[in-house]
Amino acid sequence: MRIMGIDPGIAVTGYGVVERRDGRLRAVAHGVVRTDAGDSQAVRLADLRAEVGGLVARLRPEAAAIERLFFNANVKTAMAVGQASGVVLASLAEAGLQVTDYTPPQVKLAVAGSGGASKHQVQAMVSSLLGLDSPPSSPDAADALALAIAHHNRSGLARAVAAARDAR
Repeated sequence: MRIMGIDPGIAVTGYGVVERRDGRLRAVAHGVVRTDAGDSQAVRLADLRAEVGGLVARLRPEAAAIERLFFNANVKTAMAVGQASGVVLASLAEAGLQVTDYTPPQVKLAVAGSGGASKHQVQAMVSSLLGLDSPPSSPDAADALALAIAHHNRSGLARAVAAARDAR
């Protein structure tokens, strides 16, 4: 199964696609989508929507995982991230993908074994789990790959539980 992870943001959105092949996870693609800070919010959101739609068409994931919005003290930043998250969710839904959201601690726990793992620890574990030569240079891309890994692990566990239940 090919899963796209998305770490949404208005300025930088990380993406990563991971697939399981021969029982092993491997990175298909990863990177970031950047929007121009000189553009209006509406233009930036439209650009983000177009870019995500293009990535989905090109990389052809079967499902998606997105970081659940985390509100902090900066309301302006939270609103912008919320708008970006909504645009990404709409793009993924329009492509017919089932989308699951995860909190940052859920992803960190699934990838690094601790819900309080640092960005550096997540980058290192993503690199190790996917057999990359080096950690992704962008923390946003690493987070997106981590989301895809977490979803692979969760969906694999769900399939195993369902199979065990059906076997009874």
